[in-house]
Amino acid sequence: MGKQDGRTRHVTAAGVDDSTATILHVDMDAFFASVELLDHPELVGKPVIVGHNSVRSVVTAATYEARKFGVNSAMPMALALRRCPHAIVLEPHFERYQHFSSVVFDICDQLTPKVERLGIDEAFLDVAGARAIYGSPIEVATLLRKRVFAETGLVCSVGAAASKYVAKVASGLSKPDGLLVIPADKTVEFLHPLPISALWGVGGKTAEALQQRGFTTIAHVARADRETLTRAVGEAGAVKLHNLAWGNDPRPVVERAAEKSIGHETTFEYNVLDADEIRRELLRLSGKVAARLRAGGVEARTVVLKLRFEDFSTITRSRKLPDPTDLGRTLYETVRDIYADFAREGRPVRLVGVRGEQLVEPGGGQMSLWDTTDGWRDAEEAMEAASARFGTGAIGPARLLGSQRSERPRLGQRD
Repeated sequence: MGKQDGRTRHVTAAGVDDSTATILHVDMDAFFASVELLDHPELVGKPVIVGHNSVRSVVTAATYEARKFGVNSAMPMALALRRCPHAIVLEPHFERYQHFSSVVFDICDQLTPKVERLGIDEAFLDVAGARAIYGSPIEVATLLRKRVFAETGLVCSVGAAASKYVAKVASGLSKPDGLLVIPADKTVEFLHPLPISALWGVGGKTAEALQQRGFTTIAHVARADRETLTRAVGEAGAVKLHNLAWGNDPRPVVERAAEKSIGHETTFEYNVLDADEIRRELLRLSGKVAARLRAGGVEARTVVLKLRFEDFSTITRSRKLPDPTDLGRTLYETVRDIYADFAREGRPVRLVGVRGEQLVEPGGGQMSLWDTTDGWRDAEEAMEAASARFGTGAIGPARLLGSQRSERPRLGQRD
């Protein structure tokens, strides 16, 4: 339905029959921005943008107050500040987002074993089996929201319905800090007045194709002639949208597989020719990836280097490791060697990224006869402990002193 800014908020009134609304969609409200505001309570209620205040940065997140000015995530920072020139820009802290995400998901797991994670800040829950312990879907959703706030200081919105699709639409309409329950027999009544952008998978181009044929609401799609709908979105798309328009979504809540990759990337303020500067950034990013691997209790079998050049052409090159690792030193040495081939070309670099793939639990690969990593592991874990206590960048490799940058995380196969 596009970016939510709270102006279309709907919440459930008392007395609704929730017996059929056993699928919940929980979505943290303005998650990254809300986490930052925990350290800046004086900024609550003000337009705040999370990101790097530079000409090449993009918006990582924005509060609802900033969204009302048309500021959205992934928007160029320059455009965001033109739309909302009085916004306050805060630097992102991705380790904190990961921490609070883990706390929220732990709460979800305690309420039901059927939790389907969607990236870092949202999930589906099937609470049909939780009635005997925690009560009705509304009671479970209310308990979930109370516990999230009590244990994190953050708020979330929850949609409850008979299907995943309708639950997700409901959570979006209940933002911020709301609960919206849609009983099964009210599904069509709920969906049909909504704009076609509320249909899952309808982005800008698809919406334009539908609107050109007179489809502006979900009701129009539901009652459309199949041939006309097929001409607009293709046969498979027509079947999918027609089913969704009537609330038909039989997909169950399933526990998602673990993240397939963990990575970080940085867009430079200017195009960089200096190979030493690029190698320093690769070292820093490798350390960030390694810290998240260790925090997630996984190791990477494969390391990937990503480079985007001055002309926006992008390449990725991967290398399989002899043994899985969660050490920044090993990741860095691998991407440094991959980068050596490109350093000789002398092409200006706009973006660099490091990613670990084929993640396995520690010990998931063949054990080496000689383990020479213990000293490096101790050093990296000591640096993590210092950063946790005194702040990111408090201690690190000597060659990174004075070269702190911020980057966007790549959170695996997500949102």
